Amino acid sequence: MEAKTIKDFDELLRREPHHGQKKRIAVAWAADTETQTALYEALQRGMADVCFVGACGQLRSSHLFDDFGARVNFVEAADEQDACCKTVRLAREGKADIVMKGLVHSDSLLRAVLSKTDGLLAPGHVLTHMAVAELRNYPKLLFYTDAAVIPYPTDEQRMAQVRYMADTCHRLGIAEPRIALIHCSEKVDGKHFPYTLGFAPIKEAAARGEFGPCIVDGPLDLKTSCDAGSMRVKGIHSPIAGEADVLIFPDIEAGNLFHKTITLFCGAKLASLLVGTSVPVVFTSRSDSAYSKLTSIAVAINL
Repeated sequence: MEAKTIKDFDELLRREPHHGQKKRIAVAWAADTETQTALYEALQRGMADVCFVGACGQLRSSHLFDDFGARVNFVEAADEQDACCKTVRLAREGKADIVMKGLVHSDSLLRAVLSKTDGLLAPGHVLTHMAVAELRNYPKLLFYTDAAVIPYPTDEQRMAQVRYMADTCHRLGIAEPRIALIHCSEKVDGKHFPYTLGFAPIKEAAARGEFGPCIVDGPLDLKTSCDAGSMRVKGIHSPIAGEADVLIFPDIEAGNLFHKTITLFCGAKLASLLVGTSVPVVFTSRSDSAYSKLTSIAVAINL
């Protein structure tokens, strides 16, 4: 099968939305300049229509979105928690294809998303955080999970993470993603790192085709997963071949450290979402740039 990749976010932003269908974004409390700028750019590019939930007076008085007519709507909300609940409700009612976090605390949106009566997580599904990074010294976008939601994934949760990441890559046109199960070495260690015992069933499921076309291997450390030279020097034989598309981190500590290190010291550009939900959730930090919020939208509209 032909190996397809996405070189960078600019390539993704140039793409037509998935199936050529314009998506509808419901955004909770877009009271900050960065969120507004990202949504203005998305509207300008024709990527999506937008429903602003909360902070409506501020948004209307700015006149930033006046020229978009019926492509922009407003729903009043009393505060950020009310905005989160109403944003999620729009998605549940089929009136929004994407939920987006504005200037709200992560916990506020998570409470709404995880509500047993009004949330977006179907029974049996797993909520997990997915990030996509553009790194200067890596030749393609790098997907990874989980840097923000699941503290210590169970074997079942890790299986779901692999399934979601494979599905995401397929939807973005990556025909056969290479998915590395990350550990600090290449050896299963049931005594000190019992989670590595769960890697074999995941690889067996992948070999049976349960995740569609993909390559899954591990344990592998991060460097050998992403550097063919390191893999050769260490004498490791893996179908990942130092060209991972996806990194599945062992726990939130490893994932979060990687997430923050590559932004602080490597200048990585990032997209951040929640997956496992009935619609994609753009889940950027309140301090993230407008570009990061725009790239997160670009990923979401293709799912």
